[in-house]
This record gives sequence, structure tokens and C-alpha cells, in this order.
Amino acid sequence: MSSKLPVIAIILFVLALIASGIFYTVDERERAIVFKFGEIIRADDKPGLRIKMPFINNVRYFDARVQTMDADPELYITVEKKGLVVDSFVKWRIIDTTQYFVSVGGQSSTASKRLRQLVNDGLKTEFGKRSVTDVISGDRDVIMKIVQENTNREAEKYGLEVIDVRLKRVDLVPEISQSVYDRMEAERGRVAKDYRARGAETAERLRADADRQSQIIVAEAEREAQIKRGEGDAEATRIYAEAYSRDTEFFSFYRSLEAYKNTFKDKDAMMVIDPESEFFKYLKNPVQ
Repeated sequence: MSSKLPVIAIILFVLALIASGIFYTVDERERAIVFKFGEIIRADDKPGLRIKMPFINNVRYFDARVQTMDADPELYITVEKKGLVVDSFVKWRIIDTTQYFVSVGGQSSTASKRLRQLVNDGLKTEFGKRSVTDVISGDRDVIMKIVQENTNREAEKYGLEVIDVRLKRVDLVPEISQSVYDRMEAERGRVAKDYRARGAETAERLRADADRQSQIIVAEAEREAQIKRGEGDAEATRIYAEAYSRDTEFFSFYRSLEAYKNTFKDKDAMMVIDPESEFFKYLKNPVQ
């Protein structure tokens, strides 16, 4: 029995070797091409366990997941002949394994190089149609969509699908950036001066209106006061006249007392008047 063990081991080894040459697996994240003496015989295998002819067929695997091609920053010229430094990336995947292998030899580096050239050509064309303002603020999404669609059509020749093209960063070259910054600063300064001038004009207009309103209010108040004073004087005169008409002698006496009080309230006052004057009538004879 012990003499048969080496033979059994050899048989098992040969069977395992044959099995490894017959069976192969395709992962869900992969695409596979089966060759027969270097010729493609199958490239549409579904994920799972597959069979091939040992020593005759060989299998090559390719990544079927979405891949990213991160391009180096490139300089593009706008319609104004101004340079923009653009940093972009592309999302792509294999959709036709046979075409992919035939066109780029199944090399992802070669595929990325071809895609980079397609994207550069597309961006160069689109940037050349637009101004700096359009690229930075207005048409950025439009540019990405157009370049993605155009690149995808060309990429089909290589068995690829371009899922997305993105512009990570769009910068002016340093000397242009400074020039744009200076212009923006000058423009903001002009706008600020304009706002300040408008504010000063509005303030002057409001002050003038307030002064005018104040003068109108004071004039109205003065007029009302004059009217009230006139009405008061008229009423006082009426009352005096009515009182005088009721008792002329008493009214004359009251007015004389008022005159004495106003005349003699200043101790240093001096009067030069005839003692027989009517002014001293009630001082000489208070009882009539």
C-alpha cells in the first residue's frame, strides 16, 4: 500500500494540473478574452466558472470597473487670446473588450493616453470659442457636457465609454491673474465711489428736505401763534371794553393803579411831571 502512495500523489498532481488548465473564472469586476494560439476566439464570457482547452487556450483579464484618467494641468487659449490653466479628469470603462484589445493592445496606459489627447483637443476647441468670463462662470457645465459627448463618440473606436469629463480647476496664468485682479479692484473702486456719491447726493437731498419741512413747520407754528395772540388780544380788548362800559370809574381807577405800579417799581426812577396832573388824581383823592 505504501508503494502506491507516490503513484497516487502523482496522479492527483496531474489531475489538478489538468483541472487548472481546463477551468478558469471570470470575476464580476473583470472582462476576459480567450485566445487560441494568439487568436481571439471568445470575449463575451459572463462572470462565473468557465472551461477552456488546456495548453491550447489562454485567457487574459481586463478591469471592467470605472477608471479615472487624471490629466496633468494644460494651458488653453480663449477667444481673447488669454491663457487658462485647466486641471481635468475623465471617468471611463471598457464596453467592447475585443475592440479594446485590438486598438490599444489591452493596455490601460495606452487607453488613458488616447483619451487624454481626445479631451485636450475637445477642450482646446471649446475654450477657443469662449471668453475668460464664459469659461469661468457661464459655460463651464456646457463645456464639460460637449467634451464628454464628443470624446465618448471617438472613444468607441477603442472599445471605451467615457462616462464623465470634469474640470477640477480653471486658473488664469499668473500675469493675467494679476491684470484681472487690478482691473477688478479698479472697477470695484469705481463702483464704490459711485455709491458714495449717490449716498452723499441722497443725504444732501434729505437734509434739504428736512430743512424745508422744518421751516414750513416753524412758519405754520408762528402763523398759528400769531393767530392765537391776535385772538387773545381781541378777547382781552373785548373784556376790557365790556368792563369799562360797566363801570368807567372803577376801570379808570384800576388802570391808574397799574400805571402807578409800573411807574414806581424802579426805586431809582425819576419823574418830571406837574403835581396837578391827572396822573396823580387817585393819589390825591382816592375816594371820588
